Formats: sequence, structure tokens, C-alpha cells
Amino acid sequence: MLKNYFTIAIRTLWKNKVFSSINVLGLAIGISASLVIYMLVNYHFNFDKFEKDNNRIYRVVSNFSFSGEVYRNSGVADPMAAAVKKEIAGLDAVIPFRTWNDDAKISVPDNKKEPKIFKHQLSIVFADSNYFNLVSYTWIAGSPKTSLRNPYQIVLTESNAKLYFPDLSATQVVGKEIFFNDSIRATITGVVKDIKENTDFTFKTFMAYATLEQTSLKPDNWNDWTSTNGAQQLFVKLSAGTSAAQIEKQIARLYKKYAKQNPDDHSKTWHTLQPLSDLHFNTDYGAYDLPSGNKPTLYGLLAVAAFLLILGCINFINLTTAHASQRAKEIGIRKTMGSSKKQLIVQFLSETFLLTFLATVLSVILTPLILKAFAGFIPEGLHFNLTEQPDIFLFLVALMIVVTLLSGFYPALILSGYKPVLVLKNQAYAGTGKTRKVWLRKSLTISQFVIAQVFIMATILVSKQINFSLNKDMGFKKDAILYFNTNYYDTVRNHKSVLMDKLKSIPGIAMVSLCNNAPSSGSTWSGTMKYKDGKKEIESDVQEKYGDSNYIKLYGLKLLAGKNIITTDTVTSYLINETYAHILGFQKPEQAIGKYIEWSGKQIPIAGVVSDFIQKSLHEPVKPLVIASWNNIEKNFSISLQPQNEDGTAWKTTISKIEKAFKEVYPEDDFNYKFFDEDIAKYYTAEQNIDSLLKWSTALAIFISCLGLLGLVIYTTTQRTKEIGVRKVLGASVSQIVSLISKDFILLVLFAFVIAAPLAWIGMNKWLQNFAFRTNISWWIFLSGGAIMIVIALITLSFQTIKAAAANPVKSLRTE
Repeated sequence: MLKNYFTIAIRTLWKNKVFSSINVLGLAIGISASLVIYMLVNYHFNFDKFEKDNNRIYRVVSNFSFSGEVYRNSGVADPMAAAVKKEIAGLDAVIPFRTWNDDAKISVPDNKKEPKIFKHQLSIVFADSNYFNLVSYTWIAGSPKTSLRNPYQIVLTESNAKLYFPDLSATQVVGKEIFFNDSIRATITGVVKDIKENTDFTFKTFMAYATLEQTSLKPDNWNDWTSTNGAQQLFVKLSAGTSAAQIEKQIARLYKKYAKQNPDDHSKTWHTLQPLSDLHFNTDYGAYDLPSGNKPTLYGLLAVAAFLLILGCINFINLTTAHASQRAKEIGIRKTMGSSKKQLIVQFLSETFLLTFLATVLSVILTPLILKAFAGFIPEGLHFNLTEQPDIFLFLVALMIVVTLLSGFYPALILSGYKPVLVLKNQAYAGTGKTRKVWLRKSLTISQFVIAQVFIMATILVSKQINFSLNKDMGFKKDAILYFNTNYYDTVRNHKSVLMDKLKSIPGIAMVSLCNNAPSSGSTWSGTMKYKDGKKEIESDVQEKYGDSNYIKLYGLKLLAGKNIITTDTVTSYLINETYAHILGFQKPEQAIGKYIEWSGKQIPIAGVVSDFIQKSLHEPVKPLVIASWNNIEKNFSISLQPQNEDGTAWKTTISKIEKAFKEVYPEDDFNYKFFDEDIAKYYTAEQNIDSLLKWSTALAIFISCLGLLGLVIYTTTQRTKEIGVRKVLGASVSQIVSLISKDFILLVLFAFVIAAPLAWIGMNKWLQNFAFRTNISWWIFLSGGAIMIVIALITLSFQTIKAAAANPVKSLRTE
């Protein structure tokens, strides 16, 4: 029986090649997008699911409140781990570790040659044996109980062991020594396999936690409860039956017991437990500077997949019901010969399943191309391989079944419901059935164009906001400026001044400034500052930037009142921004000059007021800020370049000279520079990825919608062939016939516009709330979206309508 069903299905599909091709292509695009998005969403939501009892693992994180502003930090105070382990009940494990935030230089001794040097080594962590109770590793050599027991013991992952000792096995590596930054000698005591599962715990070198506790590497604030460091991480595993709220209350009492707070300090500190499952998605705390998942974006991708799949299914339903009259007599004869309604439904569903199967095969071929289209969203660890990923195969099977039922069930129900007596009398549409089918087709077609137009309007707005972000005056100069950092640990005082003199002598450099970071930077320094106006004390959390006297000149910051700072070794005066001046109660910039701000117990005079500028991205509002000179902590060289020459070689020559000067002062360090305007553009990488996604989704949505429109107009012109011939004989022109056929379809597009415009406005307005500075939702965005869709629809219709209108009426009148 099944063989018969599929034989008939193949014959039917082959007989109607055009409609079958349209259906297959529409479904294939929807299935391909769904497959890629499933892979991406599944990748992100499977992070850190392999750890045992992962639902009971939490990270202790810190929260601070200063003057109404809330700040979050993924770390804790250094002494907290020991106190939690000793005094808090309800925990199965306490796992402290400390990340090595800077890249390290690792030297591997070689008895026969010079030591092998590996620069910029990352993924280093100080941990104890408890860490391996948190993350499950397979041990190749050594033991989790003893390998990190003593100071200066280290464990390597297999990949790092192979990197440092390519000719040795894992067991031979144990006992070898390596040096960190030429000063720390460590002994390898174990080797573990690299984790293959998705995880944010990507450390590859583990140094004994005891190294921090018992040696000179102990941080200065090791016993300070009021100093929180993002590098100091604390994970806990709750006992069965213990809630996170219970542990948070105990930690609050513990912190109150040990943290001696200054009575004049009005800030507030509290700790919360962050679930392990939240680690990969919560950007408030972050996961070791790794790319995180964004749940709203992932849910948005799921919506895109659903829309594209629905568009393909709508095409199938529309074309199948429109084509139903061609199969009416076949159904009547089958019923007369004894076929039941159930058998006919199975027959039509088998045709749908075969079509969906072909679409799925095509989607597997298209998937690599879709992956390239969504390249901005695809992590490096994500790849497509059916043989290695059985879950993808199961997903495709499930998707085929769902699409078959979603696309095929209603048409199968309609077709199998024809009454044989009426069909054989050519009265298959007696009653209101035809009206209902036409109404359904129109509704589904409108739905397609609503989705397509919303995509078009959203794409225009996102592009407009990105253009606004990249071209808005941010309050500073950003073009033709590059910067680089010097060695943070360099203690030779005159190195910076020597390099500064060398740079000033290079002809291609217009100006040089030494600072801690640029006006707009991902790195934030802030502190609590106080101002007394005689009546009350105003306490604020203030952003801090440090630079020499060239800082505001090089970056083009506008001085509204007062004078510039002078280059000094310690903070002697402040420039404040307009926002901070208003917070302090000054109506005019001149009123702030000469007033004093209290910082770290010192009274610092206000030398000048600068115009507000954007300190990060347009997502965030301008915050109160001070600029001062503090030469000791200024490690960033900002360089303004002379204009580029016509052949585009001037900057390249200048940068080569800058590198040469850098190497003369810091011969052991690598010269790494960045252009400031490129850094600014990176703030909007997520938006640019969304823009790319929307453009592809819009193109696919329009393509699928137009495929369906083309199928319907082919069917309509075929059904109205004789009518077209009669109208031409009676004198109708080609343009009149094209207008007559196209009118109904264009009305559907216009009706869809009426629905799409408010839906698009709601979605776009909500998205724009993520920006403190945003573009307007202009009326022309909606008009353009509707106009683009009408033009594309007319072009699609013209392929068939002009052909039908231009046909010889003699041939048209001969058709039956």
C-alpha cells in the first residue's frame, strides 16, 4: 500500500513540475534556515551541561551601589573563599580560583639549545584540586588529589603539553620545568585531556592555588574584605535541598562580620549566587572575556526560522488548494472505486512527505551556504557534519514530520472532502466551499507579505541606526588616530619619556599624548568623589581618565571654561565634563572653576570644564567624568597622524618608524597598535550582525513570498486563459489585461502593508530602547518598505501576466 502511495505521489509531482519546484524550493529555504539556527541555538544552550549536578553549581558574584548607580563584578574579595569554606553550612564544595588576567611569556628550558619562548600565553588559572570537582577532566598523567597540592606545581592540558614539549608523551612531561615571565619556575605534575564539550572553562594551564597563599606572589589585598577583584572567582556546589537564597543570607552575614565599612562610605555591597547555566549568557558579569550567548538574539533567530518555515508552508497550502480543481475528477473516481477519506488523506500526506523529503535533501546542500550568510553569528566551534552529529539527523526527521503535517494536513482534508457525485458533474465547488478556499488563500498570502514587509522595514531601520551610530558626533576626534600600550609592568621611569622623544621626531606624526585610555574605551576607571557646596555634600560615582596636557588637544575635546591640565606625576587638578558640572549644581561652566572635589581624602581643584562626549557606545548615556594628569599610571601612547598622501603610503611608512622606535625602547615586547575609529566601530558589531541577518532573512522572505505569488499568478492565468482571449478579441489592450490580473494581488500587498506597519513600529521602537542615543523612526521607512514590496510583487507578476496578456487570442479560445 505504501509503495502504491509513493508511486502515485512521484507521478503527481512529476506531472506538475513547476508547482512542485516552487514548493520544494520554498520549503528547502525554510528548512535550511531552521537547521542552521537549530545548530546555533543548540550550541549555545548546551554550554556547561556536562558537569555533574550542574543545577546545584553557582558562582558567587558581587554587586555594588554608589549614588544610585549599580555596578556588578564577577569576582569576590580574596579572603571570602576561605571564610565561606569554614563558616557556611549547606555546601558540598567550595571552589576558589584566580585567573591570570595578563598574557604570559613562558620559557621552556632546553639543555642543548636556547630556551623555547612562547609569548602571549593565555588561559592560565590558579586553582586547587577542588577545581576538578567543578569541571570534569580526564587525567592522562598525575592525580587530581596531589597534582596541585604545593606551590609552583602546574597541570597542563594535552594541547599545551604538546605545544611546549612536542617530542614527549604526557607521562614524560611530568616533572619538567617551565618559567613564567622569566621569574616564576614551576614544575609540571599532571596532564589532562582538553574538554571537547561546550564550556566557558577554557583554561589550559593550572597553577597551584597555594602559590598565591604561601609565596611572594600573594596579592597585596589578599586579606582585604573591601577590595573586590574580577580575577578572584568563587564557585560553590549546594547540598541537595539547600536553596540559593539560604546561602546568600549566610554570605551577607559573613560579609557584614568581616568587612569593616567606613561610616562615611554610603555605598552598599551585596553578593548573589549566579547559576552555572546563566554564566554563558549574562553579560553583566561575563565569563572570562569569552564570547557570550545572547538569549534575546537567539530567540530572535528562532522567530526568523519559524517565519521562513511558515512562509514555505503557506506556499504549499496556497498552491495545493489553488490547484485542487485539477484533481477533482481523480478524487471523485477514487471515491467511486471505494477509497475512503482516510486513505485519500494518507495519499496526499505521502505526496507532501515526498516533497518535504526532497526539500530536506536540498536544504542539506544549501546549509553550508546559509552558514556563510550567518557568519557573524557562527562560533568557531560550530560545524555541520551529519555523520558526526546524530542530533542533527534526528532534528531533520522531526522537522520533516512537522512540516508534512503543517503543510499537508489542511489541503489533504479539503481534497479528500470532495463529494464524488458533485465532482463528476463538475460541481465540486457548489455552495460556499470555493469562497472559503479563496478567502483562506488570500489570508495566507497577506500573512506572507506582512512577514516580508516587517523584515524590510526592520532592515531599513537597523541600517539607519548603525549609520547614525558610526557617523554621530561623539564629542571627540576619532579619525587618523592610532594607539598602543607599553608594558604595564615596566618600572624603568625614563622609558616612556625616551619613547616620547623618539616619536615626536617622526615627521609623519602630528601629535603624541600619553594617557591611560582613549575618551571612548571599553576599559573603565571610576571612583567615589564628593563635593560640598556649603549646604550639602554631593557624592557621585565618577568616571576617571588620565592623560597629559596634549590629551584634550589630540582628541579634539572642547574646553568650555577654565584652562587645560598640565602634565604631572600626581593628580593636582581636574577637568570635569558638563554632566558632572550639572550634577554639582553649576548652571554655567564658569561657575565650577576653582571649586574643590574630594577624592581619596584629598581636595582637588577644578581647572576647567569640557564638553560632554560619548564615553563608550551610544547604548549608554553620558556619565559624570573627570580628566587629570597622573604620569605614573599612563601607559597608553595615542598618536595623531599627518594626513594620508595620494598614493596611500604615508601612514604605512610612519607606522614602520613608530614600530622601530618602540623596539629600540622595548626590544622584548611586541608592537601591537590599533586605530581608534576601528575600535569605535567594534562597539556596534552585534548590530552589524543583526543587520546582516535581517538582510539575508528579508531577501529569503521576499524570495519565498514571490515564489508563492508566481505560483498563484501562473495558476490564475491558466484558469482565466479563455477569459483573457475573449477580452483581447473584444479590444482589451495588454496593459489593461495585466492591470486586471495584477490588481487583486497588489491589493493583498497593500492590505498586508496596513498590518505590517504598526507591527514593525512596535518591534523597532522596542529595539531602539537599547540605545541612549538613537535615530528617529521616520515615516519614509514604512513607505519605503511598502513601495519595495509592491515593486517586487509587480516585477514577479509581470513575468506571467505579460506573457498571458500577449498570447494569441485564437490559441487562448481553443483551450478547454
